[in-house]
Amino acid sequence: MNVAESAAFGIALGFSLTIPPGPMNALIASVAVRSARAGTVTGLGAMCADAVLGALVFSFSAAVDLSALVRPIDAVGAVALAYFGVRTVRSPRADDAPASTAARTFSQAFVLGVGNPFQILWWLTVGLAFARLGGAVLLVGLFGAIGVWVVAFPLAVHAGVRRFPGAYRAIVLGSGALLLGFAAYFAVLAIA
Repeated sequence: MNVAESAAFGIALGFSLTIPPGPMNALIASVAVRSARAGTVTGLGAMCADAVLGALVFSFSAAVDLSALVRPIDAVGAVALAYFGVRTVRSPRADDAPASTAARTFSQAFVLGVGNPFQILWWLTVGLAFARLGGAVLLVGLFGAIGVWVVAFPLAVHAGVRRFPGAYRAIVLGSGALLLGFAAYFAVLAIA
């Protein structure tokens, strides 16, 4: 694979990780309804979690059989997703919501990202396989795509809520329900 192919493949992989509906996009959307900036900070927390997960997977994949960690990861992820799902559903209306600090918003997303079974599984499978194939250039493309998404997605959500204020509660409730649904899914996987 040449440099251009690796970069293009990395960009495609980055969007494959970020665009599908999932726990992180639900969290980003629930924060972006109040502030596009806070949504982007949330996305940056998730992106940093991806960097940590990627580094850990690459570091330990050759030396450790990671398959034994799947059920504990699912269990921890289920708890984290349930916590953030309940918090999201119980969040106040946009005009009643207290402003969160950027550090708190970033930390919240980072913790969810590091414990998110989808992100962990993605890195253990797709991320690891293709990063070995395409190397550093692929990873640069991947994180470039993630960077674009964590800016564009919150801006789009926030602009949509400003144009259609009634969408605020639907996005928050939908995001919370999605987080709780993923929590239930991973709880079942951890038990089964």
